[in-house]
Amino acid sequence: MAVPSGIGVEMIVVGKNPDAADDWIAENIRAGDIVVTADIPLAARCLERSIPVLGPNGREFTDESIGGALASRQLNADLREAGVVSGGPSPLSQKDRSRFLTKLDQLVQAGLRARSN
Repeated sequence: MAVPSGIGVEMIVVGKNPDAADDWIAENIRAGDIVVTADIPLAARCLERSIPVLGPNGREFTDESIGGALASRQLNADLREAGVVSGGPSPLSQKDRSRFLTKLDQLVQAGLRARSN
């Protein structure tokens, strides 16, 4: 995979185990980072390190919301396993995209303000 040079992007290759990328992210995030993910367990791990986490639909994961998100994830997994529920999340709407861009901008601006203090 080609990675453009000069734009502050780095390719990291991790091991083959299923959670290798999540493990790398959780171990290497630092203050000032923002994590964008739909992976709820990864979001929980990042929140434990006080890192802001934004879902691709523009909804921010918080310490208050992550417990419910983890419980819903487990319930849906149990329902899928029982054959009651199938399919994945709904496609992203224009409203989701707009909310994502707005919230990402808010998180970036908050991070910049925190750095300048």
